[in-house]
Amino acid sequence: MKTFSVDMPMELGSQARGLESKIKDGSAVIGVVGLGYVGLPIALEYAKKGFSVIGVDVSAEKVDLLNRGENYNEDLSDSEIAEVSGNGTLRATTDFSALKDTHVIFIAVPTPFNENKDPDLSYILSSGEAVSQHLQPGQLVILKSTTFPGTTEEYLLPILEKSGLKTGTDYFLAFSPERVDPGNKVFHTGNTPIVVGGVGEESTFLASLANHEIIDNVYMVTNCKIAELEKLLENIFRSVNIALVNELALLCERMDGIDMWEVIEAASTKPFGFMKFTPGPGIGGHCIPIDPYYLSWLARAYDFETRFITLSANTNESMPYHVATKVIRAIAEQPIALKDSKVLILGAAFKPNVKDTRHSPSEPIIEHLVEMGVGHIDITDPWVDSYRAGGVTYPSVPVSDEMLASYNCVVVVTNHDLFDAQQIATHSRAVVDTRNMLKGIEDRDHIVLLGSSL
Repeated sequence: MKTFSVDMPMELGSQARGLESKIKDGSAVIGVVGLGYVGLPIALEYAKKGFSVIGVDVSAEKVDLLNRGENYNEDLSDSEIAEVSGNGTLRATTDFSALKDTHVIFIAVPTPFNENKDPDLSYILSSGEAVSQHLQPGQLVILKSTTFPGTTEEYLLPILEKSGLKTGTDYFLAFSPERVDPGNKVFHTGNTPIVVGGVGEESTFLASLANHEIIDNVYMVTNCKIAELEKLLENIFRSVNIALVNELALLCERMDGIDMWEVIEAASTKPFGFMKFTPGPGIGGHCIPIDPYYLSWLARAYDFETRFITLSANTNESMPYHVATKVIRAIAEQPIALKDSKVLILGAAFKPNVKDTRHSPSEPIIEHLVEMGVGHIDITDPWVDSYRAGGVTYPSVPVSDEMLASYNCVVVVTNHDLFDAQQIATHSRAVVDTRNMLKGIEDRDHIVLLGSSL
């Protein structure tokens, strides 16, 4: 791995030299395919630097909002979006033909999995087909979407070469994984170091140069596959460690006098060799629930089973069911039939203080509770207007003392700062706290804490 520097020596062909010049003098037009959590921040950073940016998305709603200067990403500044839209440095369109006028094209589209938990590359492939139809000599294409090793070279490259252009000679191709953390107030696209791996040295250099215009710390690796696996490692590392504390939390519930949360706090006093992870009701977001299965799918092609990684993913996926059983037990202690019971889910977003609901554990928790026979379920989330689970849309209900008291059990799934812990503890009949949000509440007879036997 090398740290990129604009002064590093590099022998370039004529196409590469032309693109290098345009990037350095700021005349390069930046194209961004996919204006979601990853693509829009990239587009904004380049527009703020004075580059002309063309954003392409299949959502006419997003395109219309951006062209009116309206922001839909809570991590971005409304005023900055309005400014770059107003001065014309950022414009959005649903027409992929606009990419023919760009010099650098970022592809930042979703990479979900299918019903069998196999990778779904359909968004990458369809975006690649659209880009290929308008690919021009001298352009650079950078894939940002999290995916398995080999995607860039074995899937995207052949599609782009349908254009008749040769990778590394006529146009350039690289992979540089996104590192977006919704709700993070410290690290954002502009100050988070990134990794770049290209198809050949010229592609790696040009992609690093382009990224360096908006990001100070850029690290170059040998090829696309290393960059692709590096991204999976980042997220699988988190999945495995979350699974570890989740499994220990389940054990602590069976052992007398142990609170896993206090165990973690105690371990966190060690200044080296320990990183804090906490248990919870399940994992959410785009990457952590998906990436272990991307790698396990690929491993099977090499007659290899990622047992440890897959087991960790399974452990995390079992947590919503465990939470649901704790809710049922809390209701069973009350003089009411399960079919007549009411449950309130606190939080639909997958993490605190964001409106992102992708793969939120709230969905499987709700589905399990419905299957178990709970009569009525509501959700409340200050960041989310409504939430869909099990084919049903749940509007976010307002929180009040009387409302809390009307439920047989309140379940803390997402510990938003806007939730009033004291109010919840005081007025709820029973609480299942999966996030230790009610830490410090003295009267705890009606509170069931995940990972604690106390």
